[in-house]
Amino acid sequence: MLRALLLTDGQVSALALRVFLAVLFFPHGAQKVLGWFGGPGLATAVGFMTKMHISTPLIVLAIAAEFLGPICLFFGFLTRVAAFGIAVEMVVAIFLVHLKFGFFMNWFGQKAGEGYEYHLLLIGMSVALMISGGGAWSVDRALTQRR
Repeated sequence: MLRALLLTDGQVSALALRVFLAVLFFPHGAQKVLGWFGGPGLATAVGFMTKMHISTPLIVLAIAAEFLGPICLFFGFLTRVAAFGIAVEMVVAIFLVHLKFGFFMNWFGQKAGEGYEYHLLLIGMSVALMISGGGAWSVDRALTQRR
């Protein structure tokens, strides 16, 4: 079963998808865990999510998906698992926060918050990676490739 989860071919498109998704998503996790990029840091992020009545196990999973997921994607390690975590995280973000602001991002600062179009883009990238796997230059491929 693990082999089936890791199995991927040498698609360069999957490499591009996972690296771009990792680069797009890593700063969000680093904001929450490390306080980088003007982020709140771990204690404040956990406190904020707790106030949203999210249970501690789900907070741990969400922060792991945001911080460890992009790292795994960058290297192509457990690509499908990391992509699934990011997709779930984005679906939850849409329903808990962004749905009420509509589809479009707040390009001109005229709304109270951001819409969910960015989140749909990340979900689409994640779904593509769940289908294809890590592709070229991935740890997944190295672990499953026949020598």
